[in-house]
Amino acid sequence: MIITIDELRKKPHLSASSILDYINCSFSYRLGRIDRYKPEFTPDALEFGTVIHQCLGDFYNARKNGSRLPLDEFLSAFDLYWELAAKGRDNIRYKDGDSYETIKVKGKELLKAYYENLPNDDFKVLAVEKPFSFIIEGVPVPIIGATDLIEWDGAETIIITDWKTSGKSYSAEDIDNSFQLTVYNLAMKANGFNDHDILLRFDVLVKTKAPKFEQHYTVINEAQERKIISTIKLAWEGIQKGTFLPTGESWRCKGCVFKTTCDKELGR
Repeated sequence: MIITIDELRKKPHLSASSILDYINCSFSYRLGRIDRYKPEFTPDALEFGTVIHQCLGDFYNARKNGSRLPLDEFLSAFDLYWELAAKGRDNIRYKDGDSYETIKVKGKELLKAYYENLPNDDFKVLAVEKPFSFIIEGVPVPIIGATDLIEWDGAETIIITDWKTSGKSYSAEDIDNSFQLTVYNLAMKANGFNDHDILLRFDVLVKTKAPKFEQHYTVINEAQERKIISTIKLAWEGIQKGTFLPTGESWRCKGCVFKTTCDKELGR
């Protein structure tokens, strides 16, 4: 039986995103993931990223079945998914002068850049949006998530891709020291790919004035894995001890979906 990511989320767990939430602001983690406060708004980037993932999922599922999704169908998929996700919703907070309509245009421009600049490799698509679960010694709950794309080069290498939308190009540090890619690397080793070389990749759709697509590869070494495992253990210990501290005023606060609640609880 295939277990879905929604089923995995029903049981106690950690994920790359929840661990990063705790690291970035453990107080916000408490408000959202323990106290279950309703987010005060939905960032437009969150819905936009979800829709882009749906479109790329369609593209690679077609490729998995031996075909290439025509460009017009690819772009039409964005129209459909964006309408279902965002049309008529007043709880989406748009920034930088954007709106439902401007995002609709930008999304298709980004996907067109992706479609026209994607390298023509011969990788075989093994899975799209593949859920995973694995255990780290010393942490009694599983680490769960889903890899956007798993491919095989036909020889010894498995390629794990994470799809990203970003307002700027990724730096070498963003790529080589990615917490999320390291978690994916650990997950793949724990789920049947330990005897393969694992290559990690970011496919980044960059939301600059002239939309562009970037592809970045990296590999994860054992020292990076040990560091992330230690970080996960420390985060788990902090959660269990109830250590939830506000970060103070930082650049993250402005876009926090719990800012009003946080200010009220802290008397600010």
